[in-house]
Amino acid sequence: MSKRYALSYVSPIGEIEIQGTNEAVYSIMFSNRNEPSTRVIEEAPFQVLKECASQLDEYFKGERFEFSFPYAYEGTDFQQKVWNALVNVGYGTTTAYKDIALAIGNEKAIRAVGSANGKNKLSIVIPCHRIIGSNQKLTGYAGGLWRKEWLLQHEKRCLGAKGAPSDYLKTEEGIKALKAAILRMPR
Repeated sequence: MSKRYALSYVSPIGEIEIQGTNEAVYSIMFSNRNEPSTRVIEEAPFQVLKECASQLDEYFKGERFEFSFPYAYEGTDFQQKVWNALVNVGYGTTTAYKDIALAIGNEKAIRAVGSANGKNKLSIVIPCHRIIGSNQKLTGYAGGLWRKEWLLQHEKRCLGAKGAPSDYLKTEEGIKALKAAILRMPR
């Protein structure tokens, strides 16, 4: 097995720890640390992790709507089936756990889909934040419901903003929303 590396990326909604090898990213998870724990050393073989951080940065700026760096799932066949279905949920949209269960051909597996969704280690890239309850309410998110809400609102604003999607974060409303999200961050 290849050696694994970690890299911290500080997003508008908290630190994200990216883990992977020279070949692929295996984990993108929010941490609750206030300061980044891992610094990038230029000589270290982090190219895939750096590309992931760069693409996440573009996502948070409203400039990226899908991801192209190499990543790999680690989970059961069922979990991987669910995660493959999640990738098809478009930027700025939501769908219900029941819809994912139907998409994988097992309409009675709603709770199992929810469980697999909760075990997704590739936050944002495998968009588990876009999955909501059939009553249209937000349900669990490993990074916290406040982050799920922020991510969904961010995507909707970027799609609905006039001009380039990234212009939203330069507006008074965008700055206000970002400040509100920062205030809700756990300390």
